[in-house]
Amino acid sequence: MNSMIKRVSARRALTRSVRMMLVLSVLGLMCVEYYAPASEPKQRARIKIDVERKIGEIDPKIYGNFIEHLGRCIYGGIYDPESELADGDGFRKDVLDAAKQLGVTILRWPGGNFASGYHWEDGIGPKEKRPKRIDLAWGAVESNAVGTDEYIRFCRKLGTEPYICVNLGTGTWDEARNWVEYCNRKSGTYYSDLRIKNGSPEPHNVKYWALGNEMDGDWQMGHRSAEDYGKFALEAAKLMKWIDRDIKLIACGSSHFGGDWVEWNRTVLRYLKDHADYIALHTYLGNRDRDYYRFLGSTTDVEKRIKIVEGLINETMTKTSRQTPIYIAFDEWNVWYRAWIDKQLEETYTLEDALVVAQFLNCFVRNAHVVKIANMAQLVNVIAPIRADKSGMWLQTIYYPLQLFATHCQGSSLDALVSCDRYEAGRFKDVPYLDVSCAHDPASGSIVINVVNRHRDEAIETDIISQAGRVADKAMVFEVNGSDPSVENSASAQAVKSIQKQVDVGGKQQFAYSFPPHSFTVIKVKMKMD
Repeated sequence: MNSMIKRVSARRALTRSVRMMLVLSVLGLMCVEYYAPASEPKQRARIKIDVERKIGEIDPKIYGNFIEHLGRCIYGGIYDPESELADGDGFRKDVLDAAKQLGVTILRWPGGNFASGYHWEDGIGPKEKRPKRIDLAWGAVESNAVGTDEYIRFCRKLGTEPYICVNLGTGTWDEARNWVEYCNRKSGTYYSDLRIKNGSPEPHNVKYWALGNEMDGDWQMGHRSAEDYGKFALEAAKLMKWIDRDIKLIACGSSHFGGDWVEWNRTVLRYLKDHADYIALHTYLGNRDRDYYRFLGSTTDVEKRIKIVEGLINETMTKTSRQTPIYIAFDEWNVWYRAWIDKQLEETYTLEDALVVAQFLNCFVRNAHVVKIANMAQLVNVIAPIRADKSGMWLQTIYYPLQLFATHCQGSSLDALVSCDRYEAGRFKDVPYLDVSCAHDPASGSIVINVVNRHRDEAIETDIISQAGRVADKAMVFEVNGSDPSVENSASAQAVKSIQKQVDVGGKQQFAYSFPPHSFTVIKVKMKMD
């Protein structure tokens, strides 16, 4: 009996062992498929475009940028009066030229975390009398050599819209409203006359003002709860608009996914619904685990976040009598995960980083009806598309997608129908290999198709179908690519840049294009006038 029981037990144990091995084998196979997308697309992709299927008008301000008193962004970046490359005002001419070619439409300043400890009156008047202050945000000593008037002068040289973030951390309501008076009042008051005395007889006419920076974060000077921030920002907003009713105010939305970020945004909108014109969102993405497909899928979170906040805005609009809409200002975004304080946040970017930057911009264009401002962080040296040192400057990989969007993608955003294979990577499910946005510019009659091929190894053959008539015989194609997703640029070699070519598309309603692996492509073609 005992021997029979032992034999039965042994068989059962063997059965359990076999079952476990089978389960583990299946799970192993699942893991292989889960983390490794198919090496070859199974079907031909399609992109259908109809100029009447509009999402919204693309605001040029989504091609903005950001400068903060951090590392070598301002001092040694845009401003270096000791350099032979500087102009008479101390601004680097080579950096200025590169920023002009980047098409920067709106420039946020002075921070960032720096803004929460910055007192703007330290940065006006004779430079030799300006105080040096300890910057508690980044642990540096701030000379205040670049202040409000210098920042405005740089904006004018660049031909960009100024956008100032007021200090609602350690600052006061009076400080915020006095800054508006200094910048925008023509004359006849204490702060407007002080601006004139400081050498700026005409108003700076700063239209866009942020009500603090990342106040939901415990890393922020003056960090508050959503309720406390909402109450404090509301009073600042009232005073600022009483000085100049034409300014546009950007409320501080949640800067991360931690905690109840949805409730933060809902609360802030509840308090500021009658005064704020935008709510700010911040997102940085990275590839810390070196998983290419997961990294390329991470911008699906950006899209999700935009949709959730759009829903909160719609909910808020049912509780206000205002006639003008509230929009999203995505006023900090970029790839950032390698460089920290010890490296002064000076990231060196790869091709795969540039692809993610292009996907950020695709998200903004696809949501053009609600995203009306976006500011890449930052312009020079610090997590930036431009790098500069004493000898000169060079362009990072992420420079090129932003330049192509700003140069070519205007007009109306189109709701393109995209059919292609998809993959899974980690928590990112059902990610299309082709990430696409489209625009139609009625002024030029051009259609612009922006496509990231996320597939690391395979080109994707795609039929592009115009549902609104024939396209011209020729199209311009701009491609950002490189030998490998990990390739970088440097001062001595531009391994990644924008390549331009003309292709024959046949002058019909449909043409084919093969999008190379790990690439960003812009196709620009005119509609045919029949």
